[in-house]
Amino acid sequence: MDLGIAGKRAVVCASSKGLGLGCAEALAAAGVHLVMNARGAEALDASAEAIRAAHGIDVRTVAADVTTAEGQAALIATAGDADILVNNAGGPPPGMWHDWDREDFIKALDANMLAPISLIKALVPGMMDRGWGRVVNITSQSVKAPIPVLGLSNSARAGLTGYVAGTSRQVANKGVTINNLLPGIHATDRADALDGGVVAAKGITLEEARAERAATIPAGRYGTREEFGAACAFLCSQHAGFIVGQNLLLDGGATVATI
Repeated sequence: MDLGIAGKRAVVCASSKGLGLGCAEALAAAGVHLVMNARGAEALDASAEAIRAAHGIDVRTVAADVTTAEGQAALIATAGDADILVNNAGGPPPGMWHDWDREDFIKALDANMLAPISLIKALVPGMMDRGWGRVVNITSQSVKAPIPVLGLSNSARAGLTGYVAGTSRQVANKGVTINNLLPGIHATDRADALDGGVVAAKGITLEEARAERAATIPAGRYGTREEFGAACAFLCSQHAGFIVGQNLLLDGGATVATI
């Protein structure tokens, strides 16, 4: 399917690896020029060069922490008249409700709620002026069904979801859509970290931890960054203009819900 977005420019946060990289690769395959961001310059530059070589598009990189004002300013300055924004940031550390204090919540909010909102506020007005734009926020299945050990993520990402629910309906008449992608477990470093916690807690092997988690997923496996990226690219396409303020689960059926 021709997504109809060749020649547009996308900002993709946390895109040196994992789900962000999957989104960047899928957009590049559709002919979209990229501004890629991550904290680590070495991995970011390597991923950017691989995408340039594979797809022949313009790729700019911004090595910065977008949870900080300085990182956001650097990314916005490079973004220019971006048509697409993919917000993404790693999740806070796991734990239990009694483990966290105020500073832990502030860090989670900065990374998973306030940073995406800052980028939306900076880039969406230009999209509205030009009459077209797409914003996709990578959140988590936990906004549909909270995960007990991820209370920081549950809280911050739910806050972003509420913000998007209202904001998306205020900008849609200008040709701009804002939607959320809710990943379950995918084969990424985040999954490795979570599985590592199970290994430590239960004294089992990493392979056993992965098999145990995969057994809870109706699809019987972890997701891949490629299929996640394809879903993101579709939401960014010309075909998705009537999808507004939605939360799309990509979790292999792990979240049990009727709606």
